[in-house]
Amino acid sequence: MTTKTKRKSYSEEFKEEALKLASKVGFAQAARELSVAESQLYYWRTAALKKASTSDRESTLATENARLKRQLAVQAEELDILKKAGHLLREKSKITRFEFMQSYRSTFSVIRMAKVLCVSPSGFYAWIKSCEHVCKRKQQQQMLDTQVKAVFVDSKERDGARRIQVELAEQGNKHDVKTINRSMGRQGLVAKAARKFKSTTDSKHNLPVAPNLLEQNFTADKPNQKWAGDITYLMTSEGWLYLAVIIDLYSRSVIGWSMSTRMTSSLVCDALQMAIWRRGRPKDVIVHSDRGSQYASHAYRDLLSEHHLMQSMSRKGNCWDNACVESFFHSLKVEAIQYEPIMNRETMRQHVFEYIEIDYNKKRRHSALGYLSPEKFEQLNVA
Repeated sequence: MTTKTKRKSYSEEFKEEALKLASKVGFAQAARELSVAESQLYYWRTAALKKASTSDRESTLATENARLKRQLAVQAEELDILKKAGHLLREKSKITRFEFMQSYRSTFSVIRMAKVLCVSPSGFYAWIKSCEHVCKRKQQQQMLDTQVKAVFVDSKERDGARRIQVELAEQGNKHDVKTINRSMGRQGLVAKAARKFKSTTDSKHNLPVAPNLLEQNFTADKPNQKWAGDITYLMTSEGWLYLAVIIDLYSRSVIGWSMSTRMTSSLVCDALQMAIWRRGRPKDVIVHSDRGSQYASHAYRDLLSEHHLMQSMSRKGNCWDNACVESFFHSLKVEAIQYEPIMNRETMRQHVFEYIEIDYNKKRRHSALGYLSPEKFEQLNVA
């Protein structure tokens, strides 16, 4: 009697990163590294090219549609202006026409009004400037802002209000620290040393909190008994890239992951969905995480309920309750990121993908597994 082999499912994110790896090292090697059929990679590529072709056609049509809409809007605006004031105001003085333009500046385009009323936009702006009266206090503020910014830039954006106050005082310009602080606020100047990085755990919410079923017992007798998940942030040249993972505590294998520029519930749901697919949709698995709003969200809890999984959460502010995932993030950052030049988001995504799917899961020896890789450990111990 033959037993049907469960067909593996892969997320779109996995397929996209797999194709990038294939273009980098070749389809044959990528297939071996990722343990998928080479024909599967070619099928994914064909589907991706077809999707891209359809997107290009839709983009062209959308661009043309937007151009026609803009053209109609310009014509409609000019007609509206003519209806309201055209034949009357062209007979008036330029000042009267400028006053009309000032009154309707928030309604119509300055360029369109100038065209219809036979005046120049530059003449209108010159009239506006001549009418402005800058008070003495405003002039003093502008002078102070210039001085503060000069010191800030000279310090390579490192000095805060207190240090700028001392520097200006040595130059003979004494100001209260609150005055300096207000000047920096007006200009949006924030010292590098004063910037606060985002925490990946937002536990200040009113969403339901699950009990701690794991209780720091990170051992498991078999696969799909206990999973643990968390989020970390990765610095790139384009800003933060957030990574969510799901780890099977039996083999310490990363069975689900997702990356995004935003830390939302969809990020953790995508990682969990990948784990569910890769493990053949198991039931009654303890899925542990911290108390972050993403893990307490309705979307995440509904996904757990749909697949008959049991939710577990760490105690408030206790990082040791999720030590295995924290250990993985430490390894990732030290081994794959710390000594590399700063990367953009796309390069970082590929770097993390290769580390998880090839280096960590397939090759990296884990002390808790008798110095076997997670994949090798499962091959030897799972019947």
